[in-house]
Amino acid sequence: MEERHKTLGEFIIEKQEDFKYSSGELSRLINSIRLAAKVVNYKVNKAGLVDIIGKFGEQNVQGEDQQKLDVYANEIFMQTLINREIVCGIASEENDDFITVQGQDGCHNNKYVVLIDPLDGSSNIDVNVSVGTIFSVYRRVTPIGTPVTIEDFLQPGINQVAAGYVIYGTSTMLVYTTGHGVNGFTLNPAIGTFYLSHPNLQFPKEGNIYSINEGNYVHFPQGVKDYIKYCQLEEGDRPYTSRYIGSLVSDIHRNMIKGGIYIYPTSAKAPKGKLRLLYECNPVAFITEQAGGKASDGFTRIMEIEPTELHQRVPFFCGSYNMVEKAEEFMAKAGK
Repeated sequence: MEERHKTLGEFIIEKQEDFKYSSGELSRLINSIRLAAKVVNYKVNKAGLVDIIGKFGEQNVQGEDQQKLDVYANEIFMQTLINREIVCGIASEENDDFITVQGQDGCHNNKYVVLIDPLDGSSNIDVNVSVGTIFSVYRRVTPIGTPVTIEDFLQPGINQVAAGYVIYGTSTMLVYTTGHGVNGFTLNPAIGTFYLSHPNLQFPKEGNIYSINEGNYVHFPQGVKDYIKYCQLEEGDRPYTSRYIGSLVSDIHRNMIKGGIYIYPTSAKAPKGKLRLLYECNPVAFITEQAGGKASDGFTRIMEIEPTELHQRVPFFCGSYNMVEKAEEFMAKAGK
């Protein structure tokens, strides 16, 4: 019982020894994300009361309409990470290019870069459905003391040192990994403290939920169509239940707790898939694997894909290990 009341701050200090290359920066980085998440949570929870819902009037680099809260969340996470002088570079879904961060002394001595989706699922804001933040942390590969380059961001997911998400739902949770399992912390809004509520999160090996936008069925590759038919077949423990929220964080979080698979494949509408490799798929894949699940593009392990561009899109199959393996079987059989 005592373990369940540990605060996120206490947990971070306790786990400091896990970071063999760090002298406190990674812990401070996670603390910065915790602080920014609390600020964004406050705005999300009063979004219906103030003029912060609705479109901002512009499109982001993906050509998607930016919501007012998207822009606000991006500014908060950027400011918090920059002001605390912990990172040497940031890449965000909302910005065309990465941002170089230098210290007040003009030096570039920090070790970490962050890639972030400040408000995932933001098209759901206006209808009061859960949204989230996704983040990914890497050690820079260019020499310390020099400005970061694109090379620092275009790293395969296996190089991640930390990844996590915040889900702003009926309760607000921060879930993250540093490569030593996955832990979930729930915010007590009365005192503004995150408490360890879900230690050592694990995907069930099997599940009975499949999460995919079936409205795009006719545009899906044959392997995905065949897998959906398999999910719907009355046989053994099937048919499975279809559950699709449309917020990546919400769908993944539910499937991790209950057991399930999330699929966002290629389609005629999105020939390369829709989700971004660097700040959506890689961090979620890292969390998933650390929780005993599996994440691929239908054929290849997500975290082994070599990125070629900052906003690269990939198809995404993620969730309970055996379910993803079965979906991959159908993909391999169909051959595309």
